[in-house]
Amino acid sequence: MYGLGSHSDDALAPEGEFDPDVNPEPGPFLAGHDVLDGDEHVEFHGLTRELFEERGVYDMTFGYNLADLNLDTRHESAGYRYAVDADDPSVLRAEFTPTTAFCPQSHTLTKGSFRAWNGLSDRHDYEIVRVQVDPMHQRAADINDELADLADSFRETGELPDEDAGEASPSGAPF
Repeated sequence: MYGLGSHSDDALAPEGEFDPDVNPEPGPFLAGHDVLDGDEHVEFHGLTRELFEERGVYDMTFGYNLADLNLDTRHESAGYRYAVDADDPSVLRAEFTPTTAFCPQSHTLTKGSFRAWNGLSDRHDYEIVRVQVDPMHQRAADINDELADLADSFRETGELPDEDAGEASPSGAPF
């Protein structure tokens, strides 16, 4: 049901409900913005799961769609939280909290998340979803600088860089 690898379905909280005890606390990237809770969080996170499934954004350590990390009761302080930007409601902010400060996939997962949300932007109400990794990660500054550059470039051109050619491709191109 959840894709690659194997994991215990017993470790996942029920889908379709917001449980603040099985979600990370909003971090500094979301501070001062309209954090999604309750049904708003559930709705956007459900869409996130669909987009991540289509684009193959999987946590290879746990063998599941990255959106399922928010439901994983073994890692209650890990996953994504979202907030509508206080200065620009056409921008959604997404902050990823990995399971550990040295998670080797944080760069790949956040970049893949950015590409999934913004490559399929016709599926949500935001012009752009900006992504950052929580500062608890050992490489957060470097990863976040790259993600900010990626977001700025996307905002200017409306195109995502092509991973293979180092060039831009239409935002609807496959992940």
